Amino acid sequence: MEIAVNGITLHYEKKGNGAPLILLHGNGEDHHIFDKLIEKLAPYYTVYAIDSRNHGLSTKTDNFSYSFMADDIIAFIHNLKICEPSVLGFSDGAIISLLVALQHKDIFNKLILSGVNLKPSDFKDENLAWLNEEYTQTGDPLLKLMLEEPNIKLDSLKQITNKALVVGGENDLFNDHLFSDITATMPDASLLIMKGYDHAGYIVDQDILYPYIKEFLT
Repeated sequence: MEIAVNGITLHYEKKGNGAPLILLHGNGEDHHIFDKLIEKLAPYYTVYAIDSRNHGLSTKTDNFSYSFMADDIIAFIHNLKICEPSVLGFSDGAIISLLVALQHKDIFNKLILSGVNLKPSDFKDENLAWLNEEYTQTGDPLLKLMLEEPNIKLDSLKQITNKALVVGGENDLFNDHLFSDITATMPDASLLIMKGYDHAGYIVDQDILYPYIKEFLT
């Protein structure tokens, strides 16, 4: 399915019945990373799995940043008249979810923030060095995005009063204290660390998170 927002076209999959749930993928991916999760979630939720701009089948444009992507999701929700969806965002998708929630405090019901960072310096040194090297070699604008954004102040998360679940891998890309800091700052957040997993292993092409999502959203 497709919808026009902010001068571009967003491609998305809609499946299931029940309370609305938006799924937002990470950098360089598309909504198909959630295919296994969608099959589990669709009997209970109306799932909207979206390809962000410059990803998947959505419009490719020079105008892209996390702020643009957040504005796209706001327009998507408004244009489809989706009432208080919950959101599961992974990596870049979690960044976008935070930016949307900071702009519109009543737009979401519950938030699941998986593998989120607030600024580029949240990356462990070795991972940041790898990103810099890859960008130097490839000039990939998606890598540049990760090196320059986001720039979210930790204290600003106090404004997000939604019930939230912060999820991270035990061996994630980011500094060890990041997820606990985010959880402690948000007024109604809990933390789930996926033991033995890296940044993406528990979510990309997996349904491992399903029972945790179901319990949290119920």
